[in-house]
Order: sequence, then C-alpha cells, then structure tokens
Amino acid sequence: MRTFDMTPLLRTTVGFDRLARTMDALATEQVPTYPPYNIEKLDEDAYAISMAVAGFSEDDLDITVQENTLTVTGKIAQSEEAVERHFLHRGIAERAFERRFSLADHIKVADAKLEHGLLHIALKREVPEEAKPRTVSITTTAKPKQKVLEKKAA
Repeated sequence: MRTFDMTPLLRTTVGFDRLARTMDALATEQVPTYPPYNIEKLDEDAYAISMAVAGFSEDDLDITVQENTLTVTGKIAQSEEAVERHFLHRGIAERAFERRFSLADHIKVADAKLEHGLLHIALKREVPEEAKPRTVSITTTAKPKQKVLEKKAA
C-alpha cells in the first residue's frame, strides 16, 4: 500500500500517468539482487549497463527489448553428460535470472558484449526529428488598418 500522495507532484504535468504507475509498482515490488549491475551515464545521450554474469556464456544469455522494457535473462543449460561436482565452497552463483530495466522514450540498445565475466549493454538516446523542439510562428487575425490620405469634401 502506498503511504504517500503523488497528487501535488502531478498537478502541473500532462501525460505522466506512467510515472504514477511506476511509483505504485516500486512500492510493492520486491527487487532482485542477482546479478549485480551498474548503470553509467557516459554522456548526454549515451548510457551503459554492466552486469556481473560470471559463469555464463553468450549462449546462456538472452537480451530482449519490448516497448520500453529491456529484459536480460540467463540460464545455464545443463548437459546430460555433466560431471557431478562436489563443492567445498560455492560462491559463484550459476542460477537462472531475469533482470528488467525500464527504458525512457527514445532509448535504444546499441550494442551488447560479454567480456571477462561482465555483460556490457550500450544504450543510446535517439530522438526523432518530429520529437525535437521546433519554433512555432505566430500569426495575427487582426485586419490591417487602411490608410487615409486626406480628408476632402466632395
């Protein structure tokens, strides 16, 4: 249950219903902690997500984007001829995971690469021309005044 009122924040906004829904979801959502990740802002229009996925190969990972949600899933396929291993200590988790990220409008996944146990996902903001700010000209509907040359009697 939400214990705060969002109404004062949303009084002067139009079309931000998604913000209110997101805040409601955050209040009730249990956030997973595996795998750990970083989100980095590289410049005005570029971001990077780095996830620690030790033990996973490229074939074990799947990245999908649907609408404004980036989903990263990982599952290590167990082969039938896998050797039974006996751990004295198991600190590297190889469990399946699904991690979701909400992307802002116009954020696109540019690239993804796996190196040294880290999955790096490059994100780029690509604002289309029709969404960029533009100048609107102002026109008037007032009738132009007619010039009176001279007032002469007929």
